[in-house]
Amino acid sequence: MVYSRLSRRLRELRLKEFSTYLSILEADPNSKEWQLFTNALTTNLTAFFREAHHFPVLAEHALGCPQPVTVWCSAASTGEEPYSIAMTLIEALGSRAGAASVVATDIDTQVLAKGAEGVFTMEQVSKLSPERLKRFFLKGSGAHSGKVLIRPEVAAMVKFQRLNLLDPGWFLKDPFDAIFCRNVMIYFDKPTQGKILQRFAPLLKPHGLMFAGHSENFSFASQTFRLRGQTVYELASARAKVAT
Repeated sequence: MVYSRLSRRLRELRLKEFSTYLSILEADPNSKEWQLFTNALTTNLTAFFREAHHFPVLAEHALGCPQPVTVWCSAASTGEEPYSIAMTLIEALGSRAGAASVVATDIDTQVLAKGAEGVFTMEQVSKLSPERLKRFFLKGSGAHSGKVLIRPEVAAMVKFQRLNLLDPGWFLKDPFDAIFCRNVMIYFDKPTQGKILQRFAPLLKPHGLMFAGHSENFSFASQTFRLRGQTVYELASARAKVAT
């Protein structure tokens, strides 16, 4: 996989040896090539309303949250997940959704740019209902003929920004009503997962929910998060307060 993905960078740079590419990277820690290197290696499997059981939970949760509702999508990829979150908030909150916001972050700048563009192929939206297609998308024209565009009112709810979960400092300060961190932790070892979960805790409101991927289990971090539903977690402190 690494060979295949990095070979594209070597061809674009007209390099014949991986050792030469490595030397270029090591020669300048601040080189823009480092981001291109990262982009080449990231996996960006995503889809609209992927792991669909989470979205009714989010909708019900949003109805009980003080307004405005804020959600952090920590692995936004090309935008399908944060836009699915925004659509869910619109369906649940109606006119109040205009004040809601979704912060969509990813380490890969190329997929962030695609997400912010909001243009999708018919194949990418093929599993959406006709009602959602009509409500949340516009038909593309000109250069985007045969594709669809996310409607401006949906796009306005989502802000795409680069963030590496392993960076020592995050730009995020205010806590969220929900955090989506799905199918990301599988790439980290348990100690790293634990550190990230500890950093999530202060960024989640006391009543907030964290959504994980179908193959992820955070039972080892029971002092920080407790399972509330199918791959849905809440702060352990929140349950303790309810119990008392």
